[in-house]
Amino acid sequence: MTKAFSKSVAANARLHELVPGGAHTYAKGEDQYPENMAPVISHGLGAHVWDVDGNEYVEYGSGLRAVSLGHAHPRVLEAVRRELGRGSNFVRPSILELEAAERFLASVPTAEMVKFTKNGSDATTAAVKLARAVTGRPLVALCADHAFFSVDDWFIARTPMSAGIPDEIGGLTVAFPYGDLAATEELLIRHEGQIACLILEAATQHDPPAGYLEALRDLAHRYGALLIFDEMITGFRFSEAGAQGVYGVTPDLSTFGKALGNGFAVSALAGRREFMERGGLRDDHERVFLLSTTHGAETHALAAAIAVMDVYREEGIAERLHERGETLAAGVREVAAAAGVEDHVVVRGRASNLVFATLDQDLRPSQEYRTLFLRELVLGGVIGPSFVVSAALTDDDIAHTVDTVAEACVVYRKALDAGDPKGWMGGRPVKPVFRRYA
Repeated sequence: MTKAFSKSVAANARLHELVPGGAHTYAKGEDQYPENMAPVISHGLGAHVWDVDGNEYVEYGSGLRAVSLGHAHPRVLEAVRRELGRGSNFVRPSILELEAAERFLASVPTAEMVKFTKNGSDATTAAVKLARAVTGRPLVALCADHAFFSVDDWFIARTPMSAGIPDEIGGLTVAFPYGDLAATEELLIRHEGQIACLILEAATQHDPPAGYLEALRDLAHRYGALLIFDEMITGFRFSEAGAQGVYGVTPDLSTFGKALGNGFAVSALAGRREFMERGGLRDDHERVFLLSTTHGAETHALAAAIAVMDVYREEGIAERLHERGETLAAGVREVAAAAGVEDHVVVRGRASNLVFATLDQDLRPSQEYRTLFLRELVLGGVIGPSFVVSAALTDDDIAHTVDTVAEACVVYRKALDAGDPKGWMGGRPVKPVFRRYA
């Protein structure tokens, strides 16, 4: 389990000199990995990545859940290369924009119109803006139990990293608890006539309580608000149609991204025609500047999305993601139990979207024990902030991962018995993404 990280350490130092935070996404930051063990990636293929030191890893959570088919998938690359030779951006819409919209709406039949953009934050903010325009109301109600919705002010104002955002903007966002209809109705009553929308992920680590999503939609409509599903993670991971396709509840608006492009930059705002047309040219209401992005419909990214949707349909990718996740979860739970840490190393979530919790001797979430666990995984050739699978994982990949977890659990047990993980952390603990100071 000996690995060298000298080139990654040097590259990280250079990154910090040139890029604030050393990465373009905070969740990819060096502070999310054990000290001097944050690999800088050279390349990837399938479910494997290699760092600049030449170390090879089985990778989880690929591209923050974006690469569900595996890196450099041949069907996707073929589609992208074909379009690159035909030009990528024009002064008028490409015919590919029509084809991509048709394919998307066939995959997500609960939506009636779609508009593409590059990143998820643009799509969720457009959904919020549209809801405000439709309702004429100022407030956004977001689910307080869900981790992330947007880099834009309406969300970030409610996090510990709200520097630079006026308090007045933060005051336009309120929060409701997942699964608690009574508390949500109390919020709607307290701000009666002011809440434009409820925005949430339909599900995260657990299925919603029976009837909850239907009742939440009815509650939102009873008080004149729209229901928005953030399907950035669940879309093309829970099913081709996202969580709404699994649970049978159609929101007014929904947003997709991540797995839609298998790593290429494409996201989508989708929803009911009567609302989406507010951003078009065929509606009598005051116009909404919905989404207007120079690169939002680059042909190679839309070609990637079409290829992804074709592969999903033809190869049953959603089902494969669940099968791979179930195999992995069973293996991890077995070796955790064998080491006597089954209450401390806990696998949670839908099989296609697994996360792990690292708990201390008092069964409280622990960044110190997370550091220990991540360190042992990286040394064993497994990297990822989660156990989110890709369809490229083989039986051998999962077996290797389970073996590595087994070794990590043995170390975990030693730390628990000692009552202190510091001797196995290798340095400072990993840190939460959202914090007020570095």
